[in-house]
Amino acid sequence: TVVRGLTVALGEGSPSRRVQINDSPDSPNPKGDAVSVFGLPAPIAAGAAYCLASGSMIMMNKAVLSSFDVDAPTTMLLFQTVSSFVLVVVCHYLGVVQLQPFNMDIMRLWLPVNVLFVGMILSGFWSLKYLGVGIVSVLKNLTNFITITADIKLYGRKYSSGVWVSLGLIFLSAVCGASTDRAFSLPGYMWQLLNCVLTASYSLYLKQVMDKIPDVNGGKKLDEFGMVFYNNMLASPLIAVLAMSQGEWPRVFSAPDLDDPRFQVALLLTGILGFAISFASLWFLSTTSPGTMGLVGSLNKIPVSILSLFVFKTPTNLKNVISILIGLLAGVAFAKAKDLDRSRPILPK
Repeated sequence: TVVRGLTVALGEGSPSRRVQINDSPDSPNPKGDAVSVFGLPAPIAAGAAYCLASGSMIMMNKAVLSSFDVDAPTTMLLFQTVSSFVLVVVCHYLGVVQLQPFNMDIMRLWLPVNVLFVGMILSGFWSLKYLGVGIVSVLKNLTNFITITADIKLYGRKYSSGVWVSLGLIFLSAVCGASTDRAFSLPGYMWQLLNCVLTASYSLYLKQVMDKIPDVNGGKKLDEFGMVFYNNMLASPLIAVLAMSQGEWPRVFSAPDLDDPRFQVALLLTGILGFAISFASLWFLSTTSPGTMGLVGSLNKIPVSILSLFVFKTPTNLKNVISILIGLLAGVAFAKAKDLDRSRPILPK
C-alpha cells in the first residue's frame, strides 16, 4: 500500500547499512540481540515500532481520506511524499541517517521505477478512500498471485504446497469478502486491483534496477534511505502535475475542513509516519530476518483491520468479518510458508 507504497522497497532486501541502536557506534552488534530499548530486547522494540508506525499510518490515511470534507487525495499524497523527502534530507544533515552523494545516473535509472511507484501509492490511496481498511488488507494479498506467477515464469522458481494452499485461501476470502461487503464500491475495488498489478510490477522491476545500481554507483548498492530519497524526490513533481491536472488545488483552498485543527494534525502525522515507517522498517530488519518481518507485518493487519471497523463505523456483517479474518490469517500463513521455502536448502540436481 501508501503505507505499502513507501515501504515496499524495504520489506525483502537486506539493508546495506545498519541503523545504530547502540549507545556506542563502535560496539559490534549487527543484529542488536544484546541491546535493550526501554527495557525491551531490541528485536521486540523494533518490531513494536514497526507495527505501531505501520498501523498508525493506515488509520491516519483512512482518517484524512474519509473523515474530513477535503476532496483532494492526490494533493494529500503530495504532502506525504514531500514530507518524507524533506525529513530524510534533514535527518541526513543531522547525522541520524547517511545518504550517498546525489547521482544523476541513478536518477535516470530510477525514473521508470518511480513511475510505477507513483501509480502504486496513488492507486492505493484512492482505494482506501472508497473501501474499508479490512477489505483493502485482504485484497492487497492478491498481489502475491502476480508476484508468484512472475517468479515462476521469469525465474523458474518453485513453491511448496503450503504457499499454494494459502494463496487459494487468500483468493477465496477476497471473493467472499467482496460478495458480502455492505459498503461495496466498484471504483474502490477497481483501484485496489490496479494497485495489486502496479505493486507487483514495481517489486519485480525494482529487483532488476537494483542489480544495475552498482554499475553506475561505483560498485555500491543503494540502501533503503537512498530509495526513500530518490522515490520521493522524483515522485513529488509527478504527483504535483497530476493534482493540478485534476483541478484539486482550487478545491483544496476552498475545502470546508481545511482549517480544522484535527485535519491538520492528522495530515501532519501522515507525513511524519511515512518517514517513520521507513526508519522502523530498516531498524526492524536489522534485528531480525525478512521472513519474520513479513510474518509480523501480516499479523499486524489483523488488529488494525478490526480496530478500523469500530473507529470508522464501517458497515459490515458477520459473514464479511469472517471472510476478512480468513483472508488476513491466510496472509499470515502465506508469509510463513514463503519463509519456510526461503530457508529450505536447494538440493543439487
